[in-house]
Amino acid sequence: MTDSYLSAMGLDRPETGDDAVVPFTLEKLDTRGRIVHLGPSLDAILSRHNYPAPVARLLGEAVVLTALIGSSLKFEGRFIMQTQTDGPVNLIVVDFEAPDGIRGYARFDHDMVVKWAEAGKTSPAEMLGKGHMAMTIDQGPHTERYQGIVALDGNGLEDVAHTYFLQSEQIPTQVRLAVAQMSTKGDHRPRWRAGGMLIQHLPQNGMSRMADLPGDGDFNNPSMQDPDFVEADGWTEARSMLATVADVELADPELSPERLLFRLYHETGVRVFPGLPIEERCTCSADRIEEMLANSFTDEEREDMSVDGEIEVVCEFCSTAYRFNPHQFHAKH
Repeated sequence: MTDSYLSAMGLDRPETGDDAVVPFTLEKLDTRGRIVHLGPSLDAILSRHNYPAPVARLLGEAVVLTALIGSSLKFEGRFIMQTQTDGPVNLIVVDFEAPDGIRGYARFDHDMVVKWAEAGKTSPAEMLGKGHMAMTIDQGPHTERYQGIVALDGNGLEDVAHTYFLQSEQIPTQVRLAVAQMSTKGDHRPRWRAGGMLIQHLPQNGMSRMADLPGDGDFNNPSMQDPDFVEADGWTEARSMLATVADVELADPELSPERLLFRLYHETGVRVFPGLPIEERCTCSADRIEEMLANSFTDEEREDMSVDGEIEVVCEFCSTAYRFNPHQFHAKH
């Protein structure tokens, strides 16, 4: 393999490790995408709260999906994914702060998790249950938020992501997510890690070789079916190759994004761009919480919050505890 070929493909550089998103294009297939590897950042999010394994696995998938979507933001803003359901894990919030910060947490019913586990219902889709998922893009002050909402009807996050892009943006999209615990010799506990890949039919020249999706993109809806719709051969090949990827390949710490992409698409050609770092980072602070307590509550409400003369606020994301004297707000206001 010549140096010029590697250079043209963007593969003439060190391979990307953990906690990074790697953008790529499949120009001959009119497809672009991103692949992510999460190691220490994901382990910090999941191990901090000591989640049961099925809960941690579901939250891990949500973190990976949020990283794949949020890392595409071209501005200083936030991408927030939130689920509310009737399942054992009734609330998930993952917050991506562009360009590289991510945090997340899950709220769950411990008794339901145990009951579901005893019944063998521990898949992410079963933990999630039915409800809805909201994806919110916040570009900061003085701008309107954009929010897309997708129904959750017993499906996993991969299927939900496909539905979101088809219905909200009419973009053919395929997503793969994988979360695992891996042990290393000499380490005192298994570590969480994950991988994911997202591809979309997005011709760079703006001229698609595939017709618009029929109706709202729901191919199972008879009223929206188009008998004349033909999927582009390039997109069929791109998504078919992605479907062959095993979970262990996505989460394997020894298989870099570049190696996996070359393994999948070397025959048609893949151009890989430099990786974008991601770090687990919470945006909470004493100043922000103090401002919230001062402006959102009355003196009486703050007195009711206090225990032994202190107001304690614990961040749900990072578990940091902040303590305030309820009387300090009198002096400031």
